Amino acid sequence: MSSLSESGLPIEPVYGPSALSGWDPAAKLGEPGAFPFTRGVYPTMYTGKPWTMRQYAGFGTAAESNRRYHQLIDAGTMGLSVAFDLPTQMGYDSDEAIAAGEVGKVGVAIDSVEDMRVLFDDIPLGEVSTSMTINAPGAVLLLMYQLVGEEQGVPSARLTGTIQNDILKEYIARGTYIFPPKPSLRLVSNVFQYCHREVPKWNTISISGYHMAEAGATPAQEIAFTLANGIEYVRAAVASGLDVDDFAPRLSFFFVARTTLLEEIAKFRAARRIWSRVMRDEFGAKNPKSQMLRFHTQTAGVQLMAQQPEVNLVRVALQGLGAVLGGTQSLHTNSFDEAIALPTEKAARLALRTQQVIAYESDVTKTVDPFAGSYAIEAMTDEVETAALELMARVEDYGGAVAGIEAGFQKQEIERSAYQITQEIDSGKRTVVGVNKYTIDVEEPYEPLRVNPAIEAQQAERLAKLRAERDNAAVSKALDAMKRAAGTDAENVLYPMREALAARATGGEVSHALREVWGTFVPADAF
Repeated sequence: MSSLSESGLPIEPVYGPSALSGWDPAAKLGEPGAFPFTRGVYPTMYTGKPWTMRQYAGFGTAAESNRRYHQLIDAGTMGLSVAFDLPTQMGYDSDEAIAAGEVGKVGVAIDSVEDMRVLFDDIPLGEVSTSMTINAPGAVLLLMYQLVGEEQGVPSARLTGTIQNDILKEYIARGTYIFPPKPSLRLVSNVFQYCHREVPKWNTISISGYHMAEAGATPAQEIAFTLANGIEYVRAAVASGLDVDDFAPRLSFFFVARTTLLEEIAKFRAARRIWSRVMRDEFGAKNPKSQMLRFHTQTAGVQLMAQQPEVNLVRVALQGLGAVLGGTQSLHTNSFDEAIALPTEKAARLALRTQQVIAYESDVTKTVDPFAGSYAIEAMTDEVETAALELMARVEDYGGAVAGIEAGFQKQEIERSAYQITQEIDSGKRTVVGVNKYTIDVEEPYEPLRVNPAIEAQQAERLAKLRAERDNAAVSKALDAMKRAAGTDAENVLYPMREALAARATGGEVSHALREVWGTFVPADAF
């Protein structure tokens, strides 16, 4: 009797040749580093060097986060990943009333280029790769980073990293949107164009399924809705006049890795195969790099539990292994204590050590795509691919991702899956170790990392000093120029935005100026 995967697909107790009847390895697999990229985007994958080991960090002030980054670099991390606090993500400054109680809580507070300078103090931006989890104000943070790089004497052509810049998934699953979909897509396209000209090694978007998965999406839903969003971004960029092969090589993706190892491996392989065909067949991309689905992976925060938190170390190791066997390009492993509070220094170091054990003590890096040809994995890859394509077709029936979002389709599908998972956990049908099975009566004490509440006042003082010392007339002039550019489709907003930030306009001031022109997005179900 078969059981069901996370996507509701059957998992047979035994797989054999009949599972792959009529299966053509040349069409389904190809070679590593070649179309359709099922076996990975590079011919040698990890046999030459491992994936980029990133650790997502950011809390409190820029100075505190800078100290954590130096600790991670000293521990051997190969790339930084910045978490921003909620006001920064929503385009508000730390001294605004709406930011009260949230400054520095879920990430670092960055109000101006001066904060960005402190965040990367003594970190050579020409040598480190930086990923920034920022969406609606993604252009603002990218330009701040570029300005700090220039101050360090690093040419923009040498800067490497990623901004998430994926606004569509915010409307579906996360909620840190500012502007309506149309101007938001215009801003994304402006970033593509700007980086192609000015920061050519920068990954202009990280199209994210991670947050949809955290909200309850199944693996099939995760890749279907993520790739549908990717199609929408490519269509918008092409409609703005960009050639697909000018920007598509810098697109990247961001997925979750769950503890369900086999389906996760299948999911990553199916996603690569689908995307390569979409880019070749729908958009006519000729550059193989435009057809590659390169992705970052983060282990599943939603599967971490506050009960018996040390068990999370085992969960994260399994999740990280699945990401590697699935062919990720970079990986963040969550800390075992993240279900309780911000990670302590020791917990963050253990999370990084988990990746290092997989990379250097196991043998999974010694051969490319070790599961290729497995009856179970290949059958599951085909099944996940079919399920995802069916969901993508339903999105197209609405008229594309934006129309689906406006109709609430993706959100409703994910909420239905999340409700089912909750019911299964509550009923005991789904085992969660330490929560509904193998529990203990008394939990061991744990001392979480706490954010200093004085941070809010400190940031307000920094902002007051900034506004008193800068040339406010120059700031107003630059913001007015940005608003004029935003009012026409003919100009790229990032150029006047950069001038405003260089004049020390704050992130909140830039976002408010754009709100005046573009308005804000209010979902239909808010009323």
